[in-house]
Amino acid sequence: MPERGNRAGDGGVGQRLRRYQERFEPALTRSLLAVVFVTGLTAQFVQPVGDALEDKAFLGGALLSLVGYVLYDSVKELSSSVRLPTRSLVASSELGDFVSEAFQARKVEIGFLGYTGETLYHALYHRLEALFDNPGPTREVSVRMLVPDFEQPMTVPARVGPEGRPVDDPAFRERMLRRCEEYDGILSDLATRLTGTGRVVVRCEYRLYPGIPRDKICIFNRVQVLHGLYDVSARMRLQHRGPEYYDPKGYRTDLNVWSREGTAAAEAAVATWIKHFDDLWDLATEPPWQRSAAA
Repeated sequence: MPERGNRAGDGGVGQRLRRYQERFEPALTRSLLAVVFVTGLTAQFVQPVGDALEDKAFLGGALLSLVGYVLYDSVKELSSSVRLPTRSLVASSELGDFVSEAFQARKVEIGFLGYTGETLYHALYHRLEALFDNPGPTREVSVRMLVPDFEQPMTVPARVGPEGRPVDDPAFRERMLRRCEEYDGILSDLATRLTGTGRVVVRCEYRLYPGIPRDKICIFNRVQVLHGLYDVSARMRLQHRGPEYYDPKGYRTDLNVWSREGTAAAEAAVATWIKHFDDLWDLATEPPWQRSAAA
């Protein structure tokens, strides 16, 4: 099973410093303002103090400059948080950009929860192929794909029956299962060949979760989460005038972007999604093609 990142250390040194700053900076600012106010008031009514400060005017200016710097920094952070939202909406067709960005890290960790993972698979395939010629900073890649257990009866995907009711279709489920097996085989072969070069270690693994494909979740390096909902009412035909099937279209799914670089609420949301994925991964089962290979 692919290794997971250090959940407790995901925040890093930068987050700890930011927490210290958020904790102590307000008290320091209030103290400096109080000192400036008391000093100025005392100098106004106590002549010796006023006379003493006349030759040290730079001291008051320095204090005011420091307070101004602190206030400017706070206003700048507030402006950034208003200008840059913690969430944005992207199309599934843009997943390639997020994959490329994730591969700028030395250790790449990508998780997927959804239908077949076709959109993400194509982006991963091309990015992994590029590692043969130029691995760049990447030295370790872990890919975990969670797809539905197509061996179980399902309402989505399913055949559209009378009055639009879903009718379980084992043949259609088998079609989806074989598609995932194909993607897994291609990615696993790439992983084996890339690891054989000795320049990068790559692991790719599929697992099955119970239920219908409702949520589409992509996790990049445990710092960024993309989440959207499939249109479970979407229909398609395999043949002209053939039966209709309920078949969610992943490439049409828009995704909300959550990042640890946003607010505390966004950071908490990312941590929640990552825990949810990790828990589902632990409960998931191996697909039949992996079980048969191990037998």
